[in-house]
Amino acid sequence: MQKRSSAQLQSVDRDSRLFMAFLTMVVVAMYIFALINNPTLRQPLSFIICTLLISIHLALHWYLETITEHSTKWVAWYIIVQGLLAFLIVFLTNSVGIVFALYMGLIGESVGLLGLKRWGLLALTYYLLLSFISFFYFVGTQSLIWWVLGTIPIVIFIVIYVTLYVRQAEARAQAQALLQELELANRQLSEFADRVEDLTIANERQRMARELHDTLSQGLAGLILQLEAADANLANNHPEKARSIVQQSMGNARIALEEARRAINDLRQPEPLELTEAIRLEAYRFTTSTRIPCEIQIAVTEPVPETIREVVIRSVAEAFNNIANHAEATQVSLKGDNQDKTLVITIKDNGKGFDPDHIPAGHYGILGIRERTNLAGGQLEIDSVPDQGTTLRLQFPVNDPLIKQP
Repeated sequence: MQKRSSAQLQSVDRDSRLFMAFLTMVVVAMYIFALINNPTLRQPLSFIICTLLISIHLALHWYLETITEHSTKWVAWYIIVQGLLAFLIVFLTNSVGIVFALYMGLIGESVGLLGLKRWGLLALTYYLLLSFISFFYFVGTQSLIWWVLGTIPIVIFIVIYVTLYVRQAEARAQAQALLQELELANRQLSEFADRVEDLTIANERQRMARELHDTLSQGLAGLILQLEAADANLANNHPEKARSIVQQSMGNARIALEEARRAINDLRQPEPLELTEAIRLEAYRFTTSTRIPCEIQIAVTEPVPETIREVVIRSVAEAFNNIANHAEATQVSLKGDNQDKTLVITIKDNGKGFDPDHIPAGHYGILGIRERTNLAGGQLEIDSVPDQGTTLRLQFPVNDPLIKQP
């Protein structure tokens, strides 16, 4: 036997109490009518037995929801017992009205519970057969036509009404379930948005930390070292060396100030510059601050995503800053082009070089470039030999469909 789902039963049972109350009123009214018209039924024994059977019959109706929560065998026994109870009540009351009151209610109940499937049709046939036998017991074969004319239209009406009602209840239950799912999805989206906002704030903090390190932190750290060296030379009566160091400190201070202004302007700038223009501006700032010539060759033909453009500009600025502070170079070149759907930026100087595998503690410029490059899906290659200069090579895929184009 196949029952309806628990969600469907809950939706139907939520409004079924009204049906149960109406059914109870009809059965009680027919019973009272039978008591009035049948003096034998008012005898104590008959009255007690009949009242007890009707009470059990109605109680089973009211406990139907609890019965349906158990196995299908309980539902099958419920249908059988209710049919037999109705048959006994009809036999004791000897009332045609009771026939229609009991069996029509059971038919509507079985259709609502089991639907118009095999088990539902079997229950419908079972109740119709008992109704037919009960009616035949009272009127005989000569009036069976009245049973057909009275029962069939009522059964058709009950079946149509209950079927439409159940479908409406199921649609309402599905709508409520969908509403709950939408509310859950909305809560999940709100939580996801909050997490994204937190991650965005965290990433922005990291970016600002890198910017501060690339400008003020490195510049001020260099100034402190140079001023300490100048102070030591003054203490050792070497004023010329101290003066030279102070002059270098003044130049480095100008560079740090320029870098700080650049970072602030970049944060305020509403419209980002094109990649070529931005790189040339960084090179101009570098040459202006250090008096080191920088040769620029840029031939970028593929569109560059905004995220990669930002990383390239920051990395170029940091590379220029490292050259100014550490390389002791006299010539710098920068080349940018597209190679097999890949943006390649090459920065080369003729400075003193360094060992990429042994970067001294406290020098975070190369680390910052590497972090930015990795976050943008690119690669950083470093070719440096002591006293033979340094070459930085940045590579970024610019045809990746997952990368947002500007």
